[in-house]
Amino acid sequence: MNADRLADRLPLFCGVDLAERIERVEKQLITTGSEAAHRRGTGGFARPISGGMASFAEKDSPLNKVVGLGFGGVPTADELDEVEQAFAACGSPVQIELPHLADPAIGALLTERGYRLVSFENVLGRALGGQPSRTVPPGIEIRPSGDGEFEPWLDVVAAGFAQPDIEGVPSHEEFPREVIAAAVRDLASAAGVTRYIAELNGVVAGGASMRLAEGVAQLTGAATAPEHRRRGVQSALLSVRLADAAAAGCDIAVVTTQPGSRSQQNVQRLGFDLLYTRAVLLLNP
Repeated sequence: MNADRLADRLPLFCGVDLAERIERVEKQLITTGSEAAHRRGTGGFARPISGGMASFAEKDSPLNKVVGLGFGGVPTADELDEVEQAFAACGSPVQIELPHLADPAIGALLTERGYRLVSFENVLGRALGGQPSRTVPPGIEIRPSGDGEFEPWLDVVAAGFAQPDIEGVPSHEEFPREVIAAAVRDLASAAGVTRYIAELNGVVAGGASMRLAEGVAQLTGAATAPEHRRRGVQSALLSVRLADAAAAGCDIAVVTTQPGSRSQQNVQRLGFDLLYTRAVLLLNP
């Protein structure tokens, strides 16, 4: 999509129904990854709570959180007691990602129980009407990543995530590379994602993935090796995934970013709008 067409279009509006759909597919993604970790023998749990899911995959995993909460009623004190006790038994804090379009009574309840606000993350979306063009700069090749090159794909994605871009509001979390690799492996193997690899002048420079569910294209992560950043790799990975999602019949693509980050800037340049923000709330055991 060129700059003139972006300037003429109306921003994508996100009401409660769309937010609920996006949160539902996010819940499916995290649950699937957590269950894959359990099959590796990590223990843990995936426990429904008021339309959402409380997930614990393994120690220090980015999949340890409560997602999708806010559109299935206000959880009871007993439900929260059970979830908090389950996380405490694993030696983990309870992290709840609560959309600002969720029932406001939930935020009030969590504050009363001692949860504290530690961060925010932005959910951006783009309508996929028409056929987005594939924009790939010279010297960059984007292609699906086959099973035969799973390990090189995993290496570049894990390395990129382990050294995040420092622009914007910093994340409250840091994960060891091996923990990131385990979570990415579980999501890639069990969640039905399509993997993409990016080569820059014949060298593996980045990787990405995408999951399609309920007409939503979840851009489930993209990373560029630090030495290849600022060369157009991220934008090319994004452009190709948008075209593939539209061809598959999705009506919207969504991505989650840190506020003010380079990733947010990149997706907004390609027509994404800020849909809503998740408040990240934490309760220590």
